[in-house]
Amino acid sequence: MQNENNEKPKIICIGGPTGVGKTALAIKLANLFDGEIISCDSIAIYKHLDIGSAKPDKTEQSQAKHYMIDIKEPNEQFDMAEYRQMSKEIIQDILSRGKLPIIVGGTGLYMKGLLFPLELGNSQKNDEIRNKYKKIADEQGGEKLLELLSKVDPESASKLHPKDTLRIIRALEIYELTGQKKSSIKTELVSEYDYMLIFLNDDRKELYARIDSRVDKMMALGLEDEVQNLIKDYNLTAQNQSMQGIGYKEFFDYFDNKLSKEELVETIKQNSRHYAKRQITWFKAMPECKEYNCHNVEKIINDTKVFLKK
Repeated sequence: MQNENNEKPKIICIGGPTGVGKTALAIKLANLFDGEIISCDSIAIYKHLDIGSAKPDKTEQSQAKHYMIDIKEPNEQFDMAEYRQMSKEIIQDILSRGKLPIIVGGTGLYMKGLLFPLELGNSQKNDEIRNKYKKIADEQGGEKLLELLSKVDPESASKLHPKDTLRIIRALEIYELTGQKKSSIKTELVSEYDYMLIFLNDDRKELYARIDSRVDKMMALGLEDEVQNLIKDYNLTAQNQSMQGIGYKEFFDYFDNKLSKEELVETIKQNSRHYAKRQITWFKAMPECKEYNCHNVEKIINDTKVFLKK
């Protein structure tokens, strides 16, 4: 799908709240437009986190080629920078074979990091400064970096996540080199891809009902056993990155007898609904986001045809 005349390569991105039907849509588009799917989910990357992550099952994965699923052990770390690097290589491979890359998932941080470069115009770069802050991140975590940034550029800090260490470091680097706050530098997000961002959404009441039903199904499928086995087999704690996902982190209070089974299930449902709300806000704020109701698949297919032909 590499365009002629050195134009930007076309890719399809599908984002939206948890439980809205992103995987089913991605598979349909992959089959219609000769595409291959790159997962954009910070929990689906982990092996053995199957039920709580709601990653595509074997049947779904057999219907279209999937990447970036089950690539890390549950006790390993992973971040946006690694996601971007690996996904860019996969995109290039898919394009080289004349196929369409389809990025799908609810981790907006990863999708934004993939679509847009971190550089800000012609601002200087300094490896010594970057390495200094990277060392702080490695030793003390992203929260410490964000704390440092909030002291010099609170506006930028308020818009960043502790896991987005690359952007935090870049903002600190700009301030240290120029004395300017990153938030005061007017920049435009420009992507190296010609992308169509499909933001899949639904009526809030229907979405929340689907989320609640999904959590009940996860419990019935054996989510509790999955979490117990993961903790035992990999010696995991609540601090492990894989255990910070919704549907996993809540179990630690349950195992410590701080929650009843009923309270555990309700907490997972509540956290999932709150997360869906944050996902909606995040994706709506991304450039060129096109919102579609999840039931209007024909409209999405037609618009995708137009995008790919233009």
